[in-house]
Amino acid sequence: MEKIDVGILGATGAVGQQFIALLADHPWFRVSWLAASERSAGKRYGDLPWRLASPLSPDIARLEVAPLDALDKSPSLVFSALDASVAGEAETAFAASGRLVVSNARNHRMDPLVPLLIPEVNPDHLSLLDEQRRARGLKGTGGIVTNPNCSAINIAVVLAGLRQFEITRVLITTLQALSGAGYPGVASLDALGNVIPYIGGGEEEKIENETRKLLGTYENGSVRNAAFTVSATTTRVPVADGHTAVMSVELAKKPSIDELSAALAAFTAEPQSRNLPLAPKPPMIVHAAQDRPQPRLDVHHGRGMTVHVGRIRPCPILGYKLVALGHNLVRGAAGAALLNAELIVARQRSGSHADADRKLHAVAASGKVQPQQA
Repeated sequence: MEKIDVGILGATGAVGQQFIALLADHPWFRVSWLAASERSAGKRYGDLPWRLASPLSPDIARLEVAPLDALDKSPSLVFSALDASVAGEAETAFAASGRLVVSNARNHRMDPLVPLLIPEVNPDHLSLLDEQRRARGLKGTGGIVTNPNCSAINIAVVLAGLRQFEITRVLITTLQALSGAGYPGVASLDALGNVIPYIGGGEEEKIENETRKLLGTYENGSVRNAAFTVSATTTRVPVADGHTAVMSVELAKKPSIDELSAALAAFTAEPQSRNLPLAPKPPMIVHAAQDRPQPRLDVHHGRGMTVHVGRIRPCPILGYKLVALGHNLVRGAAGAALLNAELIVARQRSGSHADADRKLHAVAASGKVQPQQA
């Protein structure tokens, strides 16, 4: 199977480096182009700080970092790990030039024409990509697909396993890892031995709004948000990796605790049936032990792509409560975007959007994006 050349926007940051690590030896994708801010543009990638324990590939180390305006040099498929301060404009420009941008940034998540995608939760929302191309006159395979907030993704996977019981209300408190603040992140004297009860940047609103879009229904060319309500409180805790969510859930139907646990444990979806390279099997692990899940013990399971659930028990107010956990930089960021791209390519290769798939390969081989009516 011929590999598709891909690029990474924001390649020098924490999420950008996770993209590079996850794409090492990927069976479908090959990193051939990197871009970052002016501080890093023009430098050899191997000469910049590498902050992961896994070794940097020599093939990646020798690449020169391009500036963000070098659109004509980029492959037709790019992953965006850009900071929100620059992502909106840059991603729009790449999409308009005919590139498919699979983004981790928040800027376009709530755009009604942009898929906010978790392949296990709402793969049908990918149809928005066609609506986006038509409405905005995007060339060829151009467009933007986003993944959710790093906590919302784990929460939404859990809620997807409970949809059959008709969710009505959700109350969430997150305990979010320090790595979610990027590098250098939270000052050590603020973080050590402390809990910071506020995360800026609209973190709570992201969880409340994105979760409802993710669990919404695609119909007649748009997404109708889920009708349930979500209330979120977000905190920062002195954990390296792994965002924990303490959740209470109200359901219109009233399953027993055993029935609810069984539904979560049995949950599976299209990425697993398609055997996508990064899809965790199962997507969700239900822990019986009362002291699990824990970031230190569980967060790296399934290459960091598995969602963990434990302490499922009655809630005297909403009916049910539980604890969920996921790796914020993998399942909640780079891995989420990569799985989104895998689903897009898998659907193309299986016959959906076959013409677009052939164009994607042709463009990757030529290094040029050809204008075409969407």
